Amino acid sequence: MQKFKVGSLFAGVGGICLGFKNAKFEDYSYSLSWANEIDQYACETYRTNFEHSVLEGDINKILDTSLCTEDEKERYEQMQNEILSKDVDILTAGFPCQAFSIAGERKGFDDERGNLFLSIVKLVNKMKQKPRVLFLENVKNLLSHDKGQTYKVIKSEIEKLGYHIKEKVFNTMEMSTLPQNRERIYIICFKNKEDYDKFDFTIIEKKYKKKYTSEERSEQVSNIIDYSLKADNKYYYTESKYPHYFKHEMDGEDYVNLNEQITERYQFYQLRRGLYVRKNKSNVCPTLTANMGTGGHNVPLIYDGFGIRKLLPAETFRLQGFPVGTEYKLPIKFKGKNYPDSMLYKQAGNAVSVPVIQLLATEILKVFKENN
Repeated sequence: MQKFKVGSLFAGVGGICLGFKNAKFEDYSYSLSWANEIDQYACETYRTNFEHSVLEGDINKILDTSLCTEDEKERYEQMQNEILSKDVDILTAGFPCQAFSIAGERKGFDDERGNLFLSIVKLVNKMKQKPRVLFLENVKNLLSHDKGQTYKVIKSEIEKLGYHIKEKVFNTMEMSTLPQNRERIYIICFKNKEDYDKFDFTIIEKKYKKKYTSEERSEQVSNIIDYSLKADNKYYYTESKYPHYFKHEMDGEDYVNLNEQITERYQFYQLRRGLYVRKNKSNVCPTLTANMGTGGHNVPLIYDGFGIRKLLPAETFRLQGFPVGTEYKLPIKFKGKNYPDSMLYKQAGNAVSVPVIQLLATEILKVFKENN
């Protein structure tokens, strides 16, 4: 079997890596060479699930060790050598999206996180051999941010590296059996014009895009949530814990009574700003966000037959396609303390939808097969 090597920037908890790892076409597949991530909690989750090491640190310091303190320098020099000494066929990067997201402040390149895109360009310029493919993922809003100027700059920088670019916005709920409304832009950049010509997003969309009935959605949700099991009490919203969410009389225009407004299984609800409840349309979960880690009201709510509760961390990971409970594990401890749920919620919100990545990685393998 011919394997193509993958390096991963902004690896998070390994969603893109897992998608590439699972992708196969005939005798072609991928092997994970290295991954880089700065967040220590995400690194712990990554290490729990992958055999190769994750390089924990700031990519800017890896690329320019003069930015390091004396205590950091040796470790960062080792990471730089690890990355630059290994040629990869694919460089992936789900670069930070908060700077461009509708859910964020949309500062773009004025936000330090937005400028992290340029570290991808710097790395490619430092590599002895440029990767055959750059695989980038971000929020849909990247296309329209600053009236299209932000994406124009990104595209220009990639083209200066010698790549041919194709991009497409896909929604997870249409391109997979995951019941989550999640629109993301996938930017695939080919070094070889022959590869570029063979890869066609339009054909891929026609092949995989599908609408599901409410019955099919209910079955998909039941694959995420085990309604026969009662969760830990800490996840439930009860009147004794949150009396202001169980009002029995109208109070002006604001009225929340979770017992009256969250009543259906296989449906997802949001408690918006603590003022009103909204059931998500299309029988799917609303877009999971990193803000889930900042407070319970940001986590979608469900009725599970035992009561009203927020999604469990494992369920948010499953909504992204991570096989939690079988092939993927969530860490239990971190530095001697219980691993915080807040970090897991944040990681799930920042993650990618694994099946969509696997689908696209497989289509890239088909191109490689045709052109080799």
